[in-house]
Amino acid sequence: MQINHNIAALNTYRQLNSASNAQSKSMEKLSSGLRINRAGDDAAGLAISEKMRGQIRGLDQASRNSQDGISMIQTAEGALNETHDILQRMRELATQSASDTNTDQDRKNIQSEMTGLTTEIDRIGNATQFNTKNLLDGSMGQAVNASTNNINTNTALAAATATGNLLTALKDSNGNSLGIQAGDSISISYVMNGTTVNNTYSVQATDKIDDIVKKDTDADGKQDAADANLGAIAFGGAAGISTTAAAAGTTAAINGLTVTVKDSQGNVRTAATNALSSFQETTQADNKRTDGSATLQIGANTNQNVNLSINDMRASALGVSGLQVTTQTQANTAMKVIDTAIQKVSSERGKLGALQNRLEHTINNLGTSSENLTAAESRIRDVDMAKEMMNQTKNSILSQAAQAMLAQANQQPQGVLQLLR
Repeated sequence: MQINHNIAALNTYRQLNSASNAQSKSMEKLSSGLRINRAGDDAAGLAISEKMRGQIRGLDQASRNSQDGISMIQTAEGALNETHDILQRMRELATQSASDTNTDQDRKNIQSEMTGLTTEIDRIGNATQFNTKNLLDGSMGQAVNASTNNINTNTALAAATATGNLLTALKDSNGNSLGIQAGDSISISYVMNGTTVNNTYSVQATDKIDDIVKKDTDADGKQDAADANLGAIAFGGAAGISTTAAAAGTTAAINGLTVTVKDSQGNVRTAATNALSSFQETTQADNKRTDGSATLQIGANTNQNVNLSINDMRASALGVSGLQVTTQTQANTAMKVIDTAIQKVSSERGKLGALQNRLEHTINNLGTSSENLTAAESRIRDVDMAKEMMNQTKNSILSQAAQAMLAQANQQPQGVLQLLR
């Protein structure tokens, strides 16, 4: 019998420590609900779990970013809804003023309301903000490296409309004669920077197709040189005629380009007028600006984003700044100008609505991704409570048993005292 080294007690003590440590870890896991509380619990699992946590929190923040983006879009779109209403009222006033049942005083009153409505369009464009960011003044537009000229295109003319063709032989896109005759008058009307321009000249038998947009008549009744505001004229065969504004920027834009043909009795040649007036703005005038479009981070990782750009929605950019309706000619041209402005606002609202719908789908996708990734992270990081309770119970019993056995082992050396009696 040895008393210096109680091997049984040492063995029992080691087992007691092992059971106590295991019980302590089980209690830590049960109290925290986590299987991994420190890197030592599962080094690889901890690294994977932390990467997943970064993704989950990024997805949740991206969802909130998308919600903020929708709020910004709704703010801009709500303001443009009012701009739409104003433009509809302006068109109604222009239609009213285009009738000669109105006196000059009536038209002055109409003009007064038109001016007030134009001012309100500018106020909405300058004052609409989200989180102090201006939305509709053009500062959120995409970059324009150099001011651009607007282009108006007429595709209603036949492929045979080459430069050498005469006006009297002009046909529409169906090959039907427009019926223009020598002695007819042609008026070219448009609005530039609020000023209505109306140029009229008499058709000569030798006039070519380009004369309808290149010549006008002044007080002396003679044909003048090319109209400087209209700038370049391009003929594209089946593509018809394109006129490019002579100068760049919104203040030089040619709005509401209209060609009216009348016979020698002053009656409008409807077919010719409709065909020649089918000019649509195919390139919108722009002023030079830096990129102000907003980037919305809609993903958890780098470069997972979309851009939100909003064009200038003020009166000048829409072409209605300073619009005049004090005469029948001005009012008649103003209706086409306002139609183009309404189309521009509709296009911008459509673009914003499409992006809003996209962001709503993005939010749904982010929510699903976050949920699935959270489930995956949970399987790595979270503890199985039932299984761990089983382990804790086992370790608790082993710990208590080891304590009892340690007490028994410590009693064994007492037997040596019996030999001394």
